[in-house]
Amino acid sequence: MLPDPLMVVVNTMLFVVLYLIVGVVPILGSLYLFYFLLTIPLRRTERARLFLDLLEMGLKDGRTPEATITAASSSRDKALGVRFHLLAAYLAEGRQLGEALDAVPRMLPPQLRAMLKTGERIGNLGKVLPACRQLLKDSVSQVRGALNYLLILTFVVTPFTITVPIAIRITILPKFKEVFEGMLDGSTLPAFTRLVFDGEGFLTLFLGGLSLLVWALMFLYLGGPRIHSWLRRLLPGGADWLVCRLPWRRKRLQRDFSAMFAVLLDAGVPEAEAVTLAAQATANVVMVRRGAKVCRRLKEGVKLPEAIQVMDDTPELRWRLANALRRGSGFLAALAGWHEALDAKAFQLEQTAAQVMTATLVILNGLVVAAIVIGMFLPLIELTNRATLW
Repeated sequence: MLPDPLMVVVNTMLFVVLYLIVGVVPILGSLYLFYFLLTIPLRRTERARLFLDLLEMGLKDGRTPEATITAASSSRDKALGVRFHLLAAYLAEGRQLGEALDAVPRMLPPQLRAMLKTGERIGNLGKVLPACRQLLKDSVSQVRGALNYLLILTFVVTPFTITVPIAIRITILPKFKEVFEGMLDGSTLPAFTRLVFDGEGFLTLFLGGLSLLVWALMFLYLGGPRIHSWLRRLLPGGADWLVCRLPWRRKRLQRDFSAMFAVLLDAGVPEAEAVTLAAQATANVVMVRRGAKVCRRLKEGVKLPEAIQVMDDTPELRWRLANALRRGSGFLAALAGWHEALDAKAFQLEQTAAQVMTATLVILNGLVVAAIVIGMFLPLIELTNRATLW
């Protein structure tokens, strides 16, 4: 037998270990999972930014992109990631950069791959790097919206929305109705109470549908480009159409097209070809179709500032492009303010959508709870009134 003090110490240590295993470890694990899921877009962006930095340094040293990537992979640095080394292996086989990027689709976002392939096609990859870096700013807005709203809704509000009304409907309302119908001597319950009891199932389904919508948005947030590629296979053209329906995504597509279009014009690419390549760089079927329509209008003799209205019906792009055409150069500098305005507007629209969704769900939750509480208290008020009159 151990002495009593030693037994106390052993029991205390066992209690501390058990507390850590049962209490602290799950909490820390949940916090890490929350952090891991939240920062997925930032990690994607960081990988892409590292890739662009390597390309830019290689181009400044006079090396080809293929040689730069192969040399970096030969260092066996784990920070570069498995996909980077796989890309280098494809390049070592003699493939071009665009072909190798297509063989490793999860290495970079689709739009970034399309932009780099456009730069490879015009023979000057360095020209498209500023437009590529502009694309990487979008992850900040996505993470901020998810941090402030969507993750809180997904893991806090929506479970309450689904579980509480179901629990009240199954366990509380039947007994409540039975008890008060007996206490009211066969009289019917108040009209509002009956409305709440009879319509509570519909409200639960409605709120459940909204909750599923929030979870679907979170699933798209976590899946990123991979989920978008799956949707494009399931809904050819439909997924890109849905993306264009989101105001903030539409603004960013317009920004990406305009930035790439300006880069191509500065590189001396003909107008029709520049429109086609810029539309393809957005990796969106809807934008590609609009680009084809712009090319048809150019062939019909329509001037570029008028034809480009198919891509963006606001007048600002038209007059900025017209001013740049008068100078004959400096398209990217002339449209820089327009790109910043589109980026700021997209950020504002995305944050507004997240706030509206948060406010809507919270208000609906409050209305459901208030209706249930009022419906349950009305019979009590009626009983109190009868007792007072009696």
